Amino acid sequence: MIGRMLLEPSKTWLTHFVSGWDQFWFAPRLPYVVCMLRIVTGLMLLYSQLVLATALTDFIGEYAWINNTLARQLHDGAFGTPDMARTYLWSIDNPLLIWMHHGITILITAAFAAGFMTRITAPTAWFLQLMYLHRLTGSLFGLDQIISYSAMYLMLTPCGSCFSVDAWLRKRLAERVEGDRKLRWLFPKIEPSVAANIGTRLLQFHLCVIYLFGGLSKARGELWWDGTAMWYAVANYEYQSWDMTWIGGYPRVFSALTHITLFWELFYCALVWPKLSRPIVIGIAIFVHVGIAFFLGMFTFGTMMIAANFVFWEPKWLWPSLRVEPETESTNEKTLSDVGLEEREKKLVEDKAKLKQRVETLKKRERKVRRAAKRLREKQGLDTQDFGKDDLNEESDLQS
Repeated sequence: MIGRMLLEPSKTWLTHFVSGWDQFWFAPRLPYVVCMLRIVTGLMLLYSQLVLATALTDFIGEYAWINNTLARQLHDGAFGTPDMARTYLWSIDNPLLIWMHHGITILITAAFAAGFMTRITAPTAWFLQLMYLHRLTGSLFGLDQIISYSAMYLMLTPCGSCFSVDAWLRKRLAERVEGDRKLRWLFPKIEPSVAANIGTRLLQFHLCVIYLFGGLSKARGELWWDGTAMWYAVANYEYQSWDMTWIGGYPRVFSALTHITLFWELFYCALVWPKLSRPIVIGIAIFVHVGIAFFLGMFTFGTMMIAANFVFWEPKWLWPSLRVEPETESTNEKTLSDVGLEEREKKLVEDKAKLKQRVETLKKRERKVRRAAKRLREKQGLDTQDFGKDDLNEESDLQS
């Protein structure tokens, strides 16, 4: 008895957990958010490539500050633990080939940002970025890491289905695209897809991991516990864009900002998921990264981190403001929970209609049986008058 009482709730909880896990990862999602993030990521990739072009041979080639031989040794174990990072740029010494390669990279990155042939340019742009990362060891910053992981997850999604050249081409070539399966894949519709949801979830989880380990790293230092970390950040002339040293006259202010930042970064991965605390967490993220962008001179990094935080926005929040209608007849802006609730309500209505139809059928059969019984009694010479009274009483009970 006790085992059955414990088994049923456990079984119900497990069923709900599996169903929720399945919905979390594999529910179709509209691509608006990943398409907007593609634009920001592509532009930041393009910016990085253009900045690199101003001193390309200083970073890549045999005569770079870190030459090809040394760059290879930083990964093959000559100076420590080997890793799996490999790039063909270690083998290119000719300056002309280096410039040709970089020109192609810029063109592909620009096409990715504009949303042109994104099914092809997205993975190609990510691959080329990865090759540069493995070559530029020792010259990388936070922006390089953020745009690289964003491009990696975006290439799994239909990030060119809207706000893109692909969307424009699909409308212009509508008849031809609909009749060709390959073109339908190359120019995806604006419709909910599992790929868009998986890419979104991976971006969300990766962002949580970044903040968690960033907070743990800060927690290892004394400055974040005694409240002076914010002061030392704004007083560092190496990163200072605006003179914020006046904040030194308000120790309670920079101490409070220090502790709020540490708490927010440590618990971002937990507080960003509930709908109640999510706006607060995202609001603090915007405040922090705006401060980094304007006061510490990291405008590109701050912009990219703000854009990355918007991956937690639901597509239905963006759709009405953007006034972009999906290319499907269904109400695609609904979330998975809404769709699941409507399906259950629809099934309940159908079951109720079937049950009502079954009851009506049983009533008809019962009337037939009673009429047959009445005829049988009359044939056997029973008192039909009393039977009629009983039959009327039964009919009234049946109707009630």
